[in-house]
Amino acid sequence: MDNQTAPPLPPDGIIPSEDLSDPETGTPAGDMPEPVYTTLEDWLTGYFLPMFRRTLGGEYRWCHQWWRHGEAISRLTSLWHTWEVLRLQPGTGIAIWYREHLDHQLPILMGQRGPFYQCSETAHREPHQAEADPAPGEWWDTDPDDPDGLLPSPPPLHVTNGATDDTI
Repeated sequence: MDNQTAPPLPPDGIIPSEDLSDPETGTPAGDMPEPVYTTLEDWLTGYFLPMFRRTLGGEYRWCHQWWRHGEAISRLTSLWHTWEVLRLQPGTGIAIWYREHLDHQLPILMGQRGPFYQCSETAHREPHQAEADPAPGEWWDTDPDDPDGLLPSPPPLHVTNGATDDTI
C-alpha cells in the first residue's frame, strides 16, 4: 500500500459516485451495484411507508409533511443509506439492518415523543426549538487538565468557618 493521502472531501461531505470504489476489492464505482432508490423520497414512498404500516394517532405518529422535520430527514436518510448497503450482504444483511438500525430508529422516529409528536397524518405543526442562553464568558476557560478547553471550569468554592462549600 502506498502512502498517498486521500483527497479532501467536498464541502458538502458527499463524494461524487465517480470517485467511489469498493474499499475491499478496489472495484471502480461503475462496477458497484446501483442503489435501488436514488432519492430519500423514492425510498420512503416506494419501500418504507408501504412496508412499515402502523395504526397512526396513538403510539405511532406521522406527518404528511415529513420533509419539514429535520430530525426525521436525518433519521430516514440514515435508514435508507444503511438499507441500500445491507440489502447487498447475503444471508444476514437485512436482519442486521432490522436489528441495528430500524428497530432502534422506528420507535423514535414515529414515537409519541419523536419528531412528529405534535403532528397527525393530516396536520403539520411546526416543531418547537429549545432555546439556549449563552454560557458566561469565563465558563469555557481552559482547565490545565483539559488542553482542548472542552470541559467547563469548576464552579468557585466558598469557605465558611473553615469548611468548604460548593456553590452551585
